[in-house]
Amino acid sequence: MTLAELTDEMHRFVAAKGWYAPDSPRPQTPRNLAASLAIESAEVLEHFQWADSAPDRAELASELADVTLYLLQLASVSGVDLEKAVLDKLKVNYGREWK
Repeated sequence: MTLAELTDEMHRFVAAKGWYAPDSPRPQTPRNLAASLAIESAEVLEHFQWADSAPDRAELASELADVTLYLLQLASVSGVDLEKAVLDKLKVNYGREWK
């Protein structure tokens, strides 16, 4: 499945839950999505809080999926072509040097 297909599936899910409705208790604004992305990212980090590897790969996978879904949604509602952004960033990074 491509990023575009995953994004479409994510939008179908969010719409099915009614979260795109104007009166939704979970407004899907870029700010709210960015906050949710940060929170879910912290939940990934929590799996490594006291260990060098995640003790439960299934739980880690679930948290990584949450991060991915919020990232796809944030990019989409913000009008960012995530595939292009990733490829552009890789191009920049190929030319960078790190000490």
